[in-house]
Amino acid sequence: QVQLVESGGGLVQAGGSLRLICAGSGRTFSRDSMAWFRQAPGKEREIVSRISWNGGDTYYTHSVKGRFTISRDNAKNTVYLQMNSLKPEDTAVYYCATSYGCTSQPELMDYWGKGTLVTVSS
Repeated sequence: QVQLVESGGGLVQAGGSLRLICAGSGRTFSRDSMAWFRQAPGKEREIVSRISWNGGDTYYTHSVKGRFTISRDNAKNTVYLQMNSLKPEDTAVYYCATSYGCTSQPELMDYWGKGTLVTVSS
């Protein structure tokens, strides 16, 4: 059974940091692009960051550039999202997803985790 499991979410004050972890199992994701999406209450799911299969290419949505860093460890089948200088507007459920091709479109992702909640208080 293929699974993606996110962890590392929680409650943090504005300006604080969190590190999200997404661990894959059931198959190797070493040749897949991996991405973090988020969905805030009443809003659509949006791409936060994406990393290519070998880590050589990354993408960040404008609002998180300079604050978030995506990385991966293919030996551990894991992708990370280091989030610094968090803002209340970063509050959302964060989801990990994979795709064979490099895409930011939620409908084109192959596998999804169940999400981890990040709450940033002001």
